[in-house]
Amino acid sequence: MSTNCVAVKYFAFVEPPHIIYMGKDKYENEDLIKYGWPEDIWFHVDKLSSAHVYLRMPKGKTIEDMPKEVLIDCAQLVKNNSIQGCKMNNINVVYTPWSNLKKTADMDVGQIGFHRQKEVKIVAVEKKINEIVNRLEKTKEELYPDLAAEKENRDREERNEKKLQLQEQKKKEKDEVKKKKEMEQLRNYTSLMKSDNMTTNEDGNDSDDFM
Repeated sequence: MSTNCVAVKYFAFVEPPHIIYMGKDKYENEDLIKYGWPEDIWFHVDKLSSAHVYLRMPKGKTIEDMPKEVLIDCAQLVKNNSIQGCKMNNINVVYTPWSNLKKTADMDVGQIGFHRQKEVKIVAVEKKINEIVNRLEKTKEELYPDLAAEKENRDREERNEKKLQLQEQKKKEKDEVKKKKEMEQLRNYTSLMKSDNMTTNEDGNDSDDFM
């Protein structure tokens, strides 16, 4: 399968803008499923066919950090890109972290399941909001990304960051051991100096012995 997917890119209405990706058909959806990022949140109309929409959250953010305005944007975009759903009112949109998507060999192209049902959330969409859909359409870009290469670059950066963090942690631990050793040596030296300065009658310094 080619990884040069025809992906549609949008920007959600917040500052800084959140990036939204959508495959143009089920084959491109398959690539998005395969090469998603840990930061991605997947959206789909519940129990109806629709586009697969992926919200790419900022690094370090999770589904719990998603702004309400962005959630509404993604839900409206999914509804508008569902042949049946776009004509209906009061539909549900399901969404979940990309890591929760389950793909097995017996599934059809573009079909997915979930590893953990409890991580699947639902948002109700009463009706299409033209203002939101039109705004998103104005930000629309068609791209032909190499999704595999982009995923590898992202993962490489993360590996390098973790490697740097590990090096910094080891250096910190080494510095702490060194400091602890120096403090222990200082305590031993101080104790020794105090002992050397102490005198007794046994060392010939009896106060009653006058010359």
